[in-house]
Amino acid sequence: MNTYKTQMEAARKGIITPQMETVAQKEYISAEELRSYVATGEVAIPCNKNHKSISPEGIGTKMRTKINVNLGVSGDCRNYESEMLKVDTAIKYGAEAIMDLSNYGKTNDFRRKLIEKSPAMIGTVPMYDAIGYLEKELYDITAQDFLKVVKAHAEDGVDFMTIHAGINKRTVEAFMRDKRKMNIVSRGGSLLFAWMMTTGNENPFYEYYDDVLDILYEYDVTISLGDALRPGCIDDSTDAGQISELIELGHLTKRAWEKNVQVMVEGPGHMAINEIAANMKLQKRLCHNAPFYVLGPIVTDIAPGYDHITSAIGGAIAASSGADFLCYVTPAEHLRLPDADDVKEGIIASKIAAHAADIAKNIPHAREIDNRMSDARHRIDWEEMFSLAIDGEKARKYFESTPPSDRHTCSMCGKMCAVKTTNMILDGKKADLCG
Repeated sequence: MNTYKTQMEAARKGIITPQMETVAQKEYISAEELRSYVATGEVAIPCNKNHKSISPEGIGTKMRTKINVNLGVSGDCRNYESEMLKVDTAIKYGAEAIMDLSNYGKTNDFRRKLIEKSPAMIGTVPMYDAIGYLEKELYDITAQDFLKVVKAHAEDGVDFMTIHAGINKRTVEAFMRDKRKMNIVSRGGSLLFAWMMTTGNENPFYEYYDDVLDILYEYDVTISLGDALRPGCIDDSTDAGQISELIELGHLTKRAWEKNVQVMVEGPGHMAINEIAANMKLQKRLCHNAPFYVLGPIVTDIAPGYDHITSAIGGAIAASSGADFLCYVTPAEHLRLPDADDVKEGIIASKIAAHAADIAKNIPHAREIDNRMSDARHRIDWEEMFSLAIDGEKARKYFESTPPSDRHTCSMCGKMCAVKTTNMILDGKKADLCG
């Protein structure tokens, strides 16, 4: 019989769990070293005891940078089948996490099917689901009602939950005092702000934080401390509201750890390139080196339709500077619910950013696949190149769309292929370009 409820509690008791063994093998690290990081909170292994299909992953110090895919139905797009196709895409391209952000109707069935099917860890934002789940207007929902939704998600097997506990009366005061261009752009944050301002009450997730932690502890759900006051445009980044909330999140991190609840901390948001590295260091300092989960950052505000690119730029810089977990952004960001093609584009962009950062951070074996690709290119072995590519299907499609007359080249350079020419000369052959 287990003498622990959570991965953190086991680690602090000196116990190496099966989940730790799995993660250690994936990360090329000893199980004992991993256990020490889980014990201090520097690594989280989100793994609800009721999520039976999960393949555990570690997030944090010395771990590969992980990516998350957001999906779920809304009032305007209610097709659960299309959302499940997005789940298939996320699993196919190796996303380590999927967040179900459904905010319309009874979402229980979809969430349970997702948890039953997915080897990726599953996250939710209970605040999104509260109105549909409880069938009440926002202002009629009580603090205890919110806790009921948290417990329902935990019982279903959700591995991590975004809880916006840092937006309390103190941080709201800082936000109100320091005027912004975009105000609050976090959906959960805006709903809590509206609830607080209308009822006059403290944020229920802050006021009853210990009760929230008790629920999460029971099922080993990792708390992802949401950034309700994240900047929604580059002009609002690193302002009083954002930093005030970050200070609160650091305190809430320690309170969760005291109850053996694993923690991730969420971060910005929209942010100019020159601010990203400093923000990562600030978060790690204020939040005691807890794993950092970032949306983007999106580095310019003028590229709707291309925000998977603006996000990948920011994500690569953020992860190479200390962020541990990237939330993907699709080309549909700011415009509409993403379709399956958007989801794929967002995943690939985020995977590129994460892998580039892992190379920069000297994550064990991160460079190996790049070196194998270089070797395949040197040999002009197209099949091996396609097998090593992040998106081999697209690479093959591009290559074959304009087939070269010589399969040992591509249609860009043809007979003047630099690699082929150099190989021939170094092999003592004549580079005959006209023959």
